[in-house]
Amino acid sequence: MLTGGIATGKSYVLDRFAALGVPTLDADDLARAAVLPEGPAWQGVRDGFGAEMFDEHGHLDRPRLGALVFGDAEARARLNALIHPHVRSATTAWFDTLTAPTPFGVVAIPLFYETSPGMMFDCVLVTACAPERQLARLIARGLSEPAAQLRIAAQLPTDEKVGRADHVIWTDGALTDTDRRVEELFGILSAMARESSGR
Repeated sequence: MLTGGIATGKSYVLDRFAALGVPTLDADDLARAAVLPEGPAWQGVRDGFGAEMFDEHGHLDRPRLGALVFGDAEARARLNALIHPHVRSATTAWFDTLTAPTPFGVVAIPLFYETSPGMMFDCVLVTACAPERQLARLIARGLSEPAAQLRIAAQLPTDEKVGRADHVIWTDGALTDTDRRVEELFGILSAMARESSGR
């Protein structure tokens, strides 16, 4: 399982694992699907946060809802409680589809420590970078500095995630450095999978 703070390189790392032939899944994609008009969390979010959070086609106005929940811890907790049970069940179902000779799969769960304490994985990978780099990346995405700080503050601090990780992928350096670290972990995880399967 791959986690880490916002703008610490999770998507890039997940793509690198996929390029090595590893089955991958992004929980953010599952969360987005859950709030589509026919999604399992759509009605709950609409009931809980109001029709004004949706456009005329029934699609969630993500920036508007984000502006609310990143400034209100209680609202953020309510939203997570509506969406994340569906993400967890879909993640479990995805892992159940992986069969031999697939050695292992990697799922990215950005809010693993914040919202999924009951989920168990064989190995936890954490992406990390310096706080100033994280902030700069968010601002480069178009967020104001105050909005970026709110998003960072809404998550468990990076140093705490690093302390809980089985392996850390630092993404401050060149992409080639990150690539080498992913390749190293690919070897480690492949060996773990072979050992656990007795091959």
